[in-house]
Amino acid sequence: MVAKSVSEQQRAGEILRRLTALYPDATCSLDYESPLQLLVATMLSAQCTDERVNNVTPALFARYPDAIALAGANLETLEALIKSTGFYRNKAKNIRGASQMILERFDGQVPQTMEALTQLPGVARKTANVVLAHGFGINAGVTVDTHVKRLSQRLGLTDEENPVKVERALMPLLPQSDWENWSIRLIYHGRAVCKARKPNCGDCVLVDLCPVGLGG
Repeated sequence: MVAKSVSEQQRAGEILRRLTALYPDATCSLDYESPLQLLVATMLSAQCTDERVNNVTPALFARYPDAIALAGANLETLEALIKSTGFYRNKAKNIRGASQMILERFDGQVPQTMEALTQLPGVARKTANVVLAHGFGINAGVTVDTHVKRLSQRLGLTDEENPVKVERALMPLLPQSDWENWSIRLIYHGRAVCKARKPNCGDCVLVDLCPVGLGG
């Protein structure tokens, strides 16, 4: 098992240090040119790969370049453009509804607070954290997707299942300035090494810090 003399904060810090060295250029893998495009792309990424989202958004943003266009979109047309991302009916409804609310309540600008963003249809903390961090440089929390949840559990940093509770467990372990760095690099590591079905512990730089890698 992981040595008890090493605090969880120290271990989290060392994990981040190693992952930063391994993935020095890690950043959000969604393609976007504005906070609104990032918001829409992140909404589309639910239960869908970033790669597929990036294949869909060029045509989507060409057809609907701003909040005004998205707010007035025909739902069937919008659904057809995003169908391959899955759950397209709900996503189309939420994208149009969020765009309408942005126009009506936020002067046409994507809001820059967690409280305001989570008022938008289809936007929970995960999406809001991504938009705030990458759209505005604001670390309001830790983005918890399936990779971040899985790796944080495997690393013994939390046994929570609810993403919000996972986030609350992780936030005290890292400086606020590193909250999004942690998420992005765990996502990269989850895709490349610590995969869901079979983690490749033999090629993992975290093996000596991980209960799974140590056979604990």
